[in-house]
Amino acid sequence: MSGRMGSYLFTSESVSEGHPDKVCDSISDSVVDLYLGEDPLSRVACETMTTTNRIVLAGEVRGPASVTPDRIEEVVREQVRAIGYEQDGFHWRNALFENHLHEQSADIAQGVDAAGNKDEGAGDQGIMFGYACGETREFMPAPIYLSHRILQALAQARHSGKERGLGPDAKSQVTLQYEEGKPVRATSIVVSTQHDGDLETGEVREIVRPYVLESLPGADWMCPEEDFYVNPTGRFVIGGPDGDAGLTGRKIIVDTYGGAAPHGGGAFSGKDPTKVDRSAAYAARYLAKNVVAAGLAERCLIQLSYAIGVSKPLSVYVDTDCTCQVDEGKLSAFLQERMDLSPRGIREHLGLSRPIYARTAAYGHFGRPPEDDGGFSWERLDLVEDLRSAFGA
Repeated sequence: MSGRMGSYLFTSESVSEGHPDKVCDSISDSVVDLYLGEDPLSRVACETMTTTNRIVLAGEVRGPASVTPDRIEEVVREQVRAIGYEQDGFHWRNALFENHLHEQSADIAQGVDAAGNKDEGAGDQGIMFGYACGETREFMPAPIYLSHRILQALAQARHSGKERGLGPDAKSQVTLQYEEGKPVRATSIVVSTQHDGDLETGEVREIVRPYVLESLPGADWMCPEEDFYVNPTGRFVIGGPDGDAGLTGRKIIVDTYGGAAPHGGGAFSGKDPTKVDRSAAYAARYLAKNVVAAGLAERCLIQLSYAIGVSKPLSVYVDTDCTCQVDEGKLSAFLQERMDLSPRGIREHLGLSRPIYARTAAYGHFGRPPEDDGGFSWERLDLVEDLRSAFGA
């Protein structure tokens, strides 16, 4: 989203871990984690489709023989169980499971593998974007961040047993009022959540309300009552893959910045970190976040581009929407000196060859705290001091 001034509205949405597309993202990433846990150099491109009591995997893999079809099925069913699906139309134990994963194409392998003096190449061509802004402490656009928070709060209450009447499938949407380019309040909030059949719509509304309120920056951010929509279509008992088929990679705007910044088009889930769709998007976010956190700009957008089989990016574009305190060309050059943006360089700098991906599949890949085992390493702020020192900030 450009740095518009004046008064305007902007909306972002999120979906829960039980949304059919997110079930598929979670399954695909659990397969990635299984392979990387056995061999950090595994190659995985796993797509998942779900529908009423059926789970189907397809894609390419290259990894150790210890990852057997039985182990894959076990991991997939456990992921569905952890989300909370024990329903007649979609049950972790009873769903039919089909595994159509096969060996990675030799043509792709020879193009992307390191050999002799040739460094590891990008797994595909493409453009990737990273973005950061000062709207939240997490340097995320506020509408998507708040949409995620609402669903995370509801999921936590469901998993803890505090709200037993809620189901896994849910969506949220937050519209914020901006004044002079800064968010000040919500003008409308939409939450749709799966629930037990004996709950009425009004009861679901009152269950949801406190979790919305606790997710906002303050009580004065709450939208007017007439613009607070909970299950606006009425009952939402049949949900998840039983209510709508799911596919990996269909929620790429939910995964990133809620439409506040461009997206390169490639999904993240189901891909090992040699795929620049994933790793380069993480690297771009990492660099942009550090630029904003260092006080060099209020907003920062970074685009990286790659060609399949080529290690170095074809371009590195930095746009701070006229908010930068330093020369953008010099900033771009410094970032490229500070971080090797080849697929291998990104993977090593951020420690991406680990089983850390199933946790990213729901509630956004960005704006989450870095974890001790290397999860969300792209959210670290370890370049801030270097940037301040280099540019006298």
